[in-house]
Amino acid sequence: MRVKTAILISATMMAIAVPSHAQDAPSSAGEPIIVTAQKRSQTLIEVPQSITVVDGSLLEDQHADSFQDYLVNVPGLQLDQSRAGQGRLIIRGVNTEGVASTVGVYVDETPFGSSSGLVNGAVLAGDFDTFDIERIEVLRGPQGTFYGASSLSGVLKFVTNTPSTAGVEARGRVGLETTDGGEMSYYGNAVVNLPLSDMAAFRASGVYRDTGGFIDSIGTAGSDVEENINDSKSYGGRASLLLMPTEAIDLRLTAIVQNIRADAPSLVLADPDTLEILPDGLTQAQYTPSFSDLDYRVYNATGDFDLGFGTLTSSTSYSTQKQDLRTDYTFALGGLIEAVLGVPNDFFQDQSTDSEKFTQELRLAGSASMVDWLIGAYYTEEDGLIQQDFVVASPGTVTPIDGLPATGFAEVVSDYREIAAFANVTLHIGERFDIDIGGRYSDNEQSATQTTDGILAGGFAEFPTYESSEDVFTYSVAPRFELSPDASIFARVAKGFRPGGPNVLPPGAPAEFATYGSDSVVSYEVGFKAQTPDRGLSFDVAAFYIDWDDIQLLAIQDGFGFNANGGSARSKGIEFAATAQPVGGLSLTVNGAYTDAELTADTQIGGFDGDRLPFTPEFSAALIADYNWEVSSGVEASVGGSLRHVSEQSASFDEAFRTANGRQRLVDGYDVVDLRAGVDFGQVALDFYVKNLGNSQGRTSTTAIDVFGGFPLYPGGAIATGVLRPRTFGVSLTAGI
Repeated sequence: MRVKTAILISATMMAIAVPSHAQDAPSSAGEPIIVTAQKRSQTLIEVPQSITVVDGSLLEDQHADSFQDYLVNVPGLQLDQSRAGQGRLIIRGVNTEGVASTVGVYVDETPFGSSSGLVNGAVLAGDFDTFDIERIEVLRGPQGTFYGASSLSGVLKFVTNTPSTAGVEARGRVGLETTDGGEMSYYGNAVVNLPLSDMAAFRASGVYRDTGGFIDSIGTAGSDVEENINDSKSYGGRASLLLMPTEAIDLRLTAIVQNIRADAPSLVLADPDTLEILPDGLTQAQYTPSFSDLDYRVYNATGDFDLGFGTLTSSTSYSTQKQDLRTDYTFALGGLIEAVLGVPNDFFQDQSTDSEKFTQELRLAGSASMVDWLIGAYYTEEDGLIQQDFVVASPGTVTPIDGLPATGFAEVVSDYREIAAFANVTLHIGERFDIDIGGRYSDNEQSATQTTDGILAGGFAEFPTYESSEDVFTYSVAPRFELSPDASIFARVAKGFRPGGPNVLPPGAPAEFATYGSDSVVSYEVGFKAQTPDRGLSFDVAAFYIDWDDIQLLAIQDGFGFNANGGSARSKGIEFAATAQPVGGLSLTVNGAYTDAELTADTQIGGFDGDRLPFTPEFSAALIADYNWEVSSGVEASVGGSLRHVSEQSASFDEAFRTANGRQRLVDGYDVVDLRAGVDFGQVALDFYVKNLGNSQGRTSTTAIDVFGGFPLYPGGAIATGVLRPRTFGVSLTAGI
């Protein structure tokens, strides 16, 4: 019989959820939750900052496989997304839609994704499959001390299951889904754990998911006619080897492979003023089929060595992220190309993005009578490439038309190197008062070389190699007072930063645009958390205030984008969560966030003093309920569900709309209801579920109206907006030993 309790807890949003039939969960709700947010194992209640932990078994019960699926569990986390694998994470409103990430993504000890602003790190957050992971940790607020560059507003960390020497485990799951107005979807997962001896074990898992599309191209303005064009596939696996040659040595080798193949984005045409979906429904105007092929590779070796006076940890990682992307610009620019070159055509952009990252981190941690201490050193080297090619193709094909001059080509080859030293101490002053102090000094050096060609780029140009260097110090100070063993208050002041660097330059750009600077935030936070001794009832609340200076922006000149600094912003708010287990088998969780995030100075990209920051609802909240009971000996049943509310929010900055209307576009609020039920027979479980029961058409992104300084992207002056997947019914069968 599988254990029934899974944990969803926040250090400032503490909540315990009991899903229907959670595998590999703690044995009881009363067990302490161990996290590694501060690079060492601690109980969650000891960590004086805002953390949400979502147990992996809860994610499996919710059939939450990607970022969009588990937002309901994490107060204050938002997502700007229109295509599988291509999304922007937003924490506490720190977002102006630049190209460098504000949220760091980790897989165990591996920092994943680009640290620079030249490889689209912000929109390529690693969306790893969540089958057979131990938990997800979401750290809110700047994390510069432990996690360094690009953890400006927080960190999302995937913690994978460690191989176990305790026994053999094998488990598999298959499922089918049907979506209103769309194609069928299906998936399969499997995991096996094999003890090799008392000192070694091996664990491997695999996943394949085929997600049907639900958006049609209906021939608007001469576009293609095709149904369900936004389908996608995700497949890959994870393997890990644990070696414990002595009691003092623990080694783990891990490899992760994941591929995401997505066709058209989940964008639909909408009214440019109201964002109401056009009467044709969930449709696009597709001329050339677009796609995104995205590959993740992560290789890591982590060793823990007990030296007696402390533990030495070494983490060596190599990771790659590669994307091939096609974007259709036929409606926007095909007519111009025909007028200039005299040939009817389909017109699109092919883009390749390639990031390779090596990291080495060493940490030494220990404890004395009144002090817990940690010192560390970090090195990373990152090679980046982004290549864009505009293609004039024969109508109805992707075959380039021979004999034409080059239309547009750009290539940027970049290098990022960072070396850092960091330290953290926790002083235990008396029995109830602790103060946590951390600091990190980092030095980064970058270089970039750019080549452009073609009539849209003003002809051939080979730019000189531009270089930049920065020295940055970040810090955190967090006192904590224990009111009782099960209640405490804390405060935290912390700084985070995002590196500047060499720039991508538009034709004719002034020399001063060759580099751009880093931006930084300083966050102030206070929190209270309490729980009953058995953790059956808990409540947490935290308030924060963030100052954001020298904001990095994606500026536009003559249709070309480049990095720039401009303006400032502030974000303030409150987050909370409460959980109760009033009777056996029943768990109720409520969480929410109020976020007031706005610019405090004008920017260069159409954002003005007082404008709300994009895709940050003023209020969001969720209610999660699960109940399970024994039907007969060895058979248990479960029911559960969640309600997520997202209030009205601001869309992407648009200067023309702002000038005409005195405000930015507004995205309507929405509600999403998910339900689930299942029967667990011990080694076999059957689940039924529905996502988005009310068929909410909540918006998840907006695009520009035009490109290259005034050419409409879509017929009829429409805008495109990302949309939630419609009502989806699913069934899954899980079997294991």
